[in-house]
Amino acid sequence: MTITSATRKYRRLRATLALAALSAALGGCWSNGETITASVPNDYRQRHPISVQEANHSIVVFVGAGRGGLSGPQRADVLGFGQTWVREGTGSVVVDVPVNTPNARAAASAAREIRHALSAAGVPSEAIRVNRYSPDDPERFATIRLSYPKISATAGPCGLWPADLGPSIDNPGYNENKQYYNFGCATQRNLAAMVDNPADLEQPRPESPAYTMRRTTSFDKYRKGVSTTTIYPESDKAKLSDTGK
Repeated sequence: MTITSATRKYRRLRATLALAALSAALGGCWSNGETITASVPNDYRQRHPISVQEANHSIVVFVGAGRGGLSGPQRADVLGFGQTWVREGTGSVVVDVPVNTPNARAAASAAREIRHALSAAGVPSEAIRVNRYSPDDPERFATIRLSYPKISATAGPCGLWPADLGPSIDNPGYNENKQYYNFGCATQRNLAAMVDNPADLEQPRPESPAYTMRRTTSFDKYRKGVSTTTIYPESDKAKLSDTGK
């Protein structure tokens, strides 16, 4: 069977198109690890989402060599630490006590008082775990570290600049007046650090019960046709602000 010139040209064209399609597919799978500006979401809440996860909450207690136990401010810090554990802790309280240091004996004495303070704050004894560690430099005064895991919110990291801010070939979104990548990251990170209960970022809290006594009083006045507003005595007028009047 004789292959005509038109058939050969058609086969060569088909092979060329197949090779081009294969090259395009392989090129689409290749990545140099850089952030593609075109794929960056426009909403800063999607670029820098706040994630809720478990993280450590910790404090340090400085201990000298010549005095064991805790000072007044240190005892207050430990008591406050124990009270927050009762409210938000998700694991044991870990007390890291230094050994083989100039203040090792005083640190051991302080650790015993820390256990008593944590127990007084409501932390059960089985939830307190004492670890002993040797610092890298045994000649230095080491601190006692207290920590426990808790649910916390976080966002970031911030300070990433995958594209130029000004007019540049590396910033195709400049003429479109789009937000730069790092925009809003600090706000999201600060919001995550300030929120008291990370669960508030995921779901609303249940409503508190109504104040039954006040509601009953207001309904009685309403049924009688009396004004339901609160009447303040003369002595309290000076406590009320006149702003906006």
